[in-house]
Amino acid sequence: MALHPELLKILACPKCKGDIYLNETGDGLVCDQCKLIYEIRDDIPIMLIEEAKPFS
Repeated sequence: MALHPELLKILACPKCKGDIYLNETGDGLVCDQCKLIYEIRDDIPIMLIEEAKPFS
């Protein structure tokens, strides 16, 4: 089960409060402004700044 599109509309980056989007593989949420990716585990987005991983 994937994330519901309505949920994606209301989620924001917890660090900068900016927009986030689903990555190509569907296993993370990306914030371009902070250059972070928030992992999705068992269809639950892990929106903790300390759990986010940098991406390029």
